[in-house]
Amino acid sequence: MDPPSAGTVIVPALADVDEDPPTDLVEAVRTTHEAGARVVSLCTGVFVLAAAGLLDGLRATTHWAHTEQLAARYPRVTVDPDVLYVDNGSVLSSAGKAAAMDLCLHLVRRDHGPAVANVVARRLVVPPHRAGGQAQFVTTPVPAQDGHPLAELLPWVMQRLDRPLTVEDLARQANMSSRHLARHFHSVTGTTPLQWLLTQRIRCAQELLETTDDTVDTIASTAGMGTATTLRRHFHRTVGVPPDAYRRTFRA
Repeated sequence: MDPPSAGTVIVPALADVDEDPPTDLVEAVRTTHEAGARVVSLCTGVFVLAAAGLLDGLRATTHWAHTEQLAARYPRVTVDPDVLYVDNGSVLSSAGKAAAMDLCLHLVRRDHGPAVANVVARRLVVPPHRAGGQAQFVTTPVPAQDGHPLAELLPWVMQRLDRPLTVEDLARQANMSSRHLARHFHSVTGTTPLQWLLTQRIRCAQELLETTDDTVDTIASTAGMGTATTLRRHFHRTVGVPPDAYRRTFRA
């Protein structure tokens, strides 16, 4: 296909983001965009768009595991690691594979309307619409490997998410000082004890919203958030949408 004749060009994920994108591909994408085409990247395909200069001065995203690398290599791009996809009009980018599906459905909705997008979503058995501003929600799971200093503590916490745990409670259970605990948490999970605990509570709430008919109040209690108000505040800030909207997406 002659690139300038295309109306929309979709760049899939790269096999290796550590290597520069092929020059001929970068030139083809740049030429196509200059000819008026809409250019869309899925996951790490954004490195091609950045190399072509199409994202200079614009927001973009990619899979959370590669956002730091993208920002370091292309400092003129405003990398947003917390969203599913970014629509700049003629240049769009998405996060990982599931978010790439969201972006493609967004394109169908933009071009053909919500009714057609809903039909496509039903055929694919996926939610019909997730707003681009919804967070990728990078989880901080219990590490799979054994032998780290928190190997016994983390499963203990996961079984007690409904309880009002504090850093002191965790330190006492781990038989170490709070400062020592914080160092181990950062080493093993990359975050603080309280942030890790909040992430697990929200992940628990997500699963309950997706799979049960429990009220938001009940879910807040089960996830250890106390009240529905507290859950809504933290959930919206972390995930990007309220719990009720999140549930409607999965029930649509």
